[in-house]
Amino acid sequence: MVNPVSQSTRMVGFWSAVLATVFSLVYIVSQLAEWVGWLGSKGGPESASTPMGLVVLLTPSLFLGSSFLVLVVSVHQLAAPDRSVWSHAAVAFATAYAVLISIVYFVQLTLVAPRIAQGRTAGIEILMFVPFDSFLYAVDILGYSFMSVSTLFAAQVLNGKGIERVARFWLTANGMLIPFLALQMYFHPLIWIASLWAVTFPASTLSLAVLFHRASPVLTNFSNME
Repeated sequence: MVNPVSQSTRMVGFWSAVLATVFSLVYIVSQLAEWVGWLGSKGGPESASTPMGLVVLLTPSLFLGSSFLVLVVSVHQLAAPDRSVWSHAAVAFATAYAVLISIVYFVQLTLVAPRIAQGRTAGIEILMFVPFDSFLYAVDILGYSFMSVSTLFAAQVLNGKGIERVARFWLTANGMLIPFLALQMYFHPLIWIASLWAVTFPASTLSLAVLFHRASPVLTNFSNME
């Protein structure tokens, strides 16, 4: 069972979990639209995105990085002393994830997408985001592999029943996607198993939102505050 937490931890944990859920769902809907060709690409997971597709896909993904990191920091506040090593590891990998994907998406949104729209891609070929066949795509899947490692460690913080058990299950399930995320550059069909992220991740963050909403607050002894 998690420790009682301060009101600020409850609030930050709850809202970061809600935002992570919302941003992930917006991305998932956008990705489905991309794969069926509604955003201007040829459709399917191997097609390069149009400038519009990059904006629609990567804007929520950029915000997801920060909200997930804050959420994992909040989970760290739940950890009992004998489990804090797991939460520290979760924060470390969440930080690596947030840094890597933020670099990728900010570069795409501020440099690459405008250049593609203007037809000026000479000299930035290495920065083009091409699924399975580009430097920044490799960085991106490394980032999401670190996210899965982070959720695997975060799951170890939760050992109670009820919503803790639910959150632990989904965090662990998301963590089990690591090989399918990390190795898809070598075997492209692994992306279809990695796509289970569209279920495991929002289920994880939604269950954490419920957990923070129900978390017991720390009781303050005002008689000692003199």
